[in-house]
Amino acid sequence: MVMKKNILIVLICLLALNSFAQKERKFIREGNGYYNDGLKDTTKLDTVTFGKAEVAYRRALEIKPEDFHWQFNLANSIYKQNKPEQAASEFEKLLDKTKDSLEKTLVYHNMGNSLLAQKKFDPSIVAYKKALRINPSDPETKYNLAYAMKMKKKDEEQKKKDKDKDKDKDKDKNKDKDKDKDKDKDKDKDKKDQNKDQENKDQQKPQENKISKQSAEQILKALENDEKQTQDKVKKAQAQRAEKRKVDKNW
Repeated sequence: MVMKKNILIVLICLLALNSFAQKERKFIREGNGYYNDGLKDTTKLDTVTFGKAEVAYRRALEIKPEDFHWQFNLANSIYKQNKPEQAASEFEKLLDKTKDSLEKTLVYHNMGNSLLAQKKFDPSIVAYKKALRINPSDPETKYNLAYAMKMKKKDEEQKKKDKDKDKDKDKDKNKDKDKDKDKDKDKDKDKKDQNKDQENKDQQKPQENKISKQSAEQILKALENDEKQTQDKVKKAQAQRAEKRKVDKNW
């Protein structure tokens, strides 16, 4: 009786393991299928299909969490969804999970790609060099290393140009400020000159209109004499008209 129970328990365990293995293989087949479908159209990045591949790989890892190959495929599917930062983190985790030289080379190579996609040129160059130390004859890694170094140089040159442009802009701004200061100085000088001219005019006006006391008295006296002579002429004319009336009038 005891023997039968033990046999039954073993059979149940084997069936359960077989069931899990079947599910794992199913998810892996699905993930690989989606991944390959995503690679078919090279003219665009099919993030939706690669996203389905990621989901399938994660389900497989729920059954077998420490499987290096499924984790590697998962990291690749994340990278193909244009998530280089997350992918680089996943590849970095894999470095401690394998001692196989070929697997390490693949991890370093793909990690370099993830870093390069983020324009992290120095870390990507380091990753490619580590891959080449393990496999010096890998042509793809050599090409990617050369490309990363070229992009780094181009980026540095562009930054230098931008810095020089900023310096030129600052110089132009300072020149404009100096010009504005000179204009303000000229305006102040013109205002001062105008004020000075006005002051001179104001000072000249009283002097031009100013008459001495003696001259004023002479003018006044002359006017009085003219008025007296006029009055005398009027009186004389009136007397002559009166006299004439007396002679001509008949009573």
